[in-house]
Amino acid sequence: MEPTQDYPLFGGAFSATLPPGAIDVSDLRPVPDNQEVFCHRVTDQSLIVELLELQAHVRGEEAARYHFEDVGGVQGARSVQVEAVQPLLLENLALRGCCEEAWVLSGKQQVAKENQQVAKDVTLHQALLRLTQYQTDLLLTFNQPP
Repeated sequence: MEPTQDYPLFGGAFSATLPPGAIDVSDLRPVPDNQEVFCHRVTDQSLIVELLELQAHVRGEEAARYHFEDVGGVQGARSVQVEAVQPLLLENLALRGCCEEAWVLSGKQQVAKENQQVAKDVTLHQALLRLTQYQTDLLLTFNQPP
């Protein structure tokens, strides 16, 4: 069994520990500078780490819903359904000194992969960390295909 591996993110600003079999998608196709994208070669699961402009016009649970719906729009989702939104306890985060609030959202989006007509339900789990002092929303999205 392969060991977990630390991957530097955003030029080494921080890192993530990923499971064996994780592939850096930027080795396969272009990825925007504000994203780090990883997928698993067997399960087709993916993890996206995004640095986004702080959406100060939405707060609390609505901020998590805003980003979930925005991701759905970018992916061309035919439907989006929020199943649960919960606050993330900041005392458990290494970023607690600079993170004003954090939320975890689970839901489903019906999306078709590139060059495919048939849309499938994909389960998404998102964590939103609000870094107001940096005017940044840090969004982690874990995609679990059917």
